[in-house]
Amino acid sequence: MPVYTLPDLPYDYSALAPVISPEIIELHHDKHHAAYVKGANDTLEQLAEARDKESWGSVNGLEKNLAFHLSGHILHSIYWQNMTGPKDGGGEPLAADGVGELAEAIKESFGSFAAFRTQLSKAAATTQGSGWGVLAYEPLSGRLVVEQVYDHQGNVGQGSTPVLVFDAWEHAFYLQYRNQKVDFVEAMWAVVNWQDVARRYEAAKSRANVLLLAP
Repeated sequence: MPVYTLPDLPYDYSALAPVISPEIIELHHDKHHAAYVKGANDTLEQLAEARDKESWGSVNGLEKNLAFHLSGHILHSIYWQNMTGPKDGGGEPLAADGVGELAEAIKESFGSFAAFRTQLSKAAATTQGSGWGVLAYEPLSGRLVVEQVYDHQGNVGQGSTPVLVFDAWEHAFYLQYRNQKVDFVEAMWAVVNWQDVARRYEAAKSRANVLLLAP
């Protein structure tokens, strides 16, 4: 029985238009994300077979495959929830909208919302090849940090929890924005669901003590 399943989209294919076209959403979710789910499940089966046969020579490659597919599944699952229609999303988090703690944390961690927005945009737009720009909660410092993720795994703090992710793989934008990744990243700010980001921030803070437990 599969361990991982493809989550349903929280909106229809056209909900993020004109920022992201219905065709991209359908292909991205139903094909690309689905492939990561299948890849993670297939790799778990292959690892189980390797254990049964004591075929340890294959473990290195299989562990890399599992990290790639599982991280792809996790990041995409966050990505869909991080967005909402242009009428409801975008702008910046404000206390009046019930996301004051997130707004304050961004200011404390980056100096201002404008500085944070620029840093995350640059992180996403300057990924070499495929990758992500990620806002994450780092529990050792209690700060928010921006991480630049290559493919699905690199350049991340091991204990950090993603709360806002920008997909900068070409399949996320190329049909609509062609090779203008910077334009896609800029457009993404119009569909950020700050309510979702704030909920993830609060959840990440509540779990921080698990990493910091003293012996």
